[in-house]
Amino acid sequence: MNWILRMNNRKTVYLVEGGCEKALIDALKGHPAVLQAGKVHVYNVTSKCLSRGFMMTITPGSEVVLVFDTDTDDATTLLKNLQLLAEAGASYKIITIPQVNNFEDEIVRSTDVRKPSELTNSKSLSNFKADFIRVKDCRALLDKHGFRIEKLWTRRANNSFSNIVQMSMIIKK
Repeated sequence: MNWILRMNNRKTVYLVEGGCEKALIDALKGHPAVLQAGKVHVYNVTSKCLSRGFMMTITPGSEVVLVFDTDTDDATTLLKNLQLLAEAGASYKIITIPQVNNFEDEIVRSTDVRKPSELTNSKSLSNFKADFIRVKDCRALLDKHGFRIEKLWTRRANNSFSNIVQMSMIIKK
């Protein structure tokens, strides 16, 4: 029973690749929440090593959720970051969420759109991300397009990220 109480008291910190992921997670934590509450930081763990200073801002014992794209074939920096977190001595619970292949593919899989640009009525794919971040009510937009949380973050990468476990079920409500 004490373990269950401790798990419920853990703080959750999301480290996400970019602004789109931040907007998505912030929207999905809202009412009704389909994701676990927590603070979201834009920090691309596949391209930038975690600094000691940044890690000190994370409360010991926190759940650290890493959300990252798998559309490159170099997991070196991610693996270094996983090692840094594991060796930090702060008893972090590390939760990995690979986006296969990227944010746009996850949006297509979890909504009724065939192309990401259809979601925001963007003129092109290159405009999609900026348009998505600017959406005032991201949750309403997702719901309008049949968003299904159970289809988000469910696949396993088929490249150098294939050994990274998809753990999204831990943060989904």
